[in-house]
Amino acid sequence: MTSGLATHHIACSRGYRDLFADLCLRVQSGEMLRVEGRNGSGKTSLLRILAGLAQPVSGDVLWNGGKIHDPQTEYFQNLLYIGHKPGIKYELTAIENLCLSRALFGSRSENGIEEALYQIGLYGFEDMPAAMLSAGQKRRVALAQLFLTQAKLWILDEPYTSLDVAAVALLEEQFRLHVQAGGMLILTSHQPVNIAGCVTKRLALPDTKVEQAA
Repeated sequence: MTSGLATHHIACSRGYRDLFADLCLRVQSGEMLRVEGRNGSGKTSLLRILAGLAQPVSGDVLWNGGKIHDPQTEYFQNLLYIGHKPGIKYELTAIENLCLSRALFGSRSENGIEEALYQIGLYGFEDMPAAMLSAGQKRRVALAQLFLTQAKLWILDEPYTSLDVAAVALLEEQFRLHVQAGGMLILTSHQPVNIAGCVTKRLALPDTKVEQAA
């Protein structure tokens, strides 16, 4: 049985455009995969397929050899997905957002929510409605889930968006700890990714061009 996450000849289209086809990848314990490509090449579409939020045109996404939507794979219990947008409720405070996330997805981490917010640099902003936070602080609320989860696979779409240098360094240290502990990480980033001591794979998606009618 193949361990970890793998794709078997998946294809993806957007409207009338074929973004990629016959795509095979594998990420195993202790590995990080960086997905690269120009805007519009299908990076976010691929991550959404890997997270089970969209279906490929053809092919399969596999977890430990079984299709991810098969109940016996327990895939979604082992997955943390954070998209390009923060994905938080602006009317709720930072603490309330993480309480909601924990209630919906569960957490086996011993870290408390207040501790996670402290670690991500939101000390003093715990009880402030997310609508009043800056773009970088909103992003930190979402990323605080990384300090709460024990999911084996993290799929992150542009996690560095709106973060300052200190927050990026904090995040990369968390990535390093996760991967070196046997976790798996898949991410996209327009910024350089420098995580020492991690096995890093790269997947470059083809540059898809829109043909204009004559």
